[in-house]
Amino acid sequence: MSDDSNPGKPLKTPLSPRQLKIKEDFTKARGYWASLWDGMLVISPDYIEAFAELASVPWKTGTLEPKVRELIYIGIDASTTHMYEPGLRLHIRNALKHGATKEEITETYQLTTSQGMHTFMMGLPALTEEFRKAGRGAEVEVVLDDSQKALKAEFIEKCGYWSPIWEEMLGLSPDYFKAYLRIESIPWMQGSLSPRVRELIYIGVDASTTHLYEPSLRIHIRNAMEHGATLQEIIEVFQLVSVLGIHTCTMGMPVLVEELELAGQPL
Repeated sequence: MSDDSNPGKPLKTPLSPRQLKIKEDFTKARGYWASLWDGMLVISPDYIEAFAELASVPWKTGTLEPKVRELIYIGIDASTTHMYEPGLRLHIRNALKHGATKEEITETYQLTTSQGMHTFMMGLPALTEEFRKAGRGAEVEVVLDDSQKALKAEFIEKCGYWSPIWEEMLGLSPDYFKAYLRIESIPWMQGSLSPRVRELIYIGVDASTTHLYEPSLRIHIRNAMEHGATLQEIIEVFQLVSVLGIHTCTMGMPVLVEELELAGQPL
């Protein structure tokens, strides 16, 4: 495995002066280069040059700390809807270089795993609506008892917010909600990232092209605002996350290069 986890072999094709300049400019703007991009650089230098310009915008004009940017990248690469190990390894390396600790990266993982609860956030409203349409609305009506109200108060105290979406989950499945509260509150009670940074990580995961889950995105935009995040910081998260589509190329180009070599065709 190479330093940037590229499963392909080093390119045999020498780079032209223009290609070397594109690689040099990208490295200068971003602080690193990954050989995962070498194939695209050789076959379509115009595209990698344009991508470099796009991906560098938040790094040139944004205000988030480099460490925070890398944690956002870690969240979207490690998320259950993407699980892209080459990018994850690259951004872990970058995050460590920018001062991130193993605890902060682990906390990012913990925050990102909450994506799994979107099954409930999407599923319960659909479930209760269908029961009402079927004339069985009484089965899904929620009136919180004292113990459930106490769980709600505990959630707000530990996690800092409440959403009406959780009301149905708490009322219809209180034991599960209690267990969820325990695991969800761990990064909030034990972690070292600021609430603002946590919310920015949530925003990145929810807005990622592999997830695009608007209900949760809106919750965490509101939370981020309450914790002091600015309009430009949230837009910067969108900028960072929007380039996730390049993984089509960083996954696909090494495969293409390898198959061209096996077919005896030049790059």
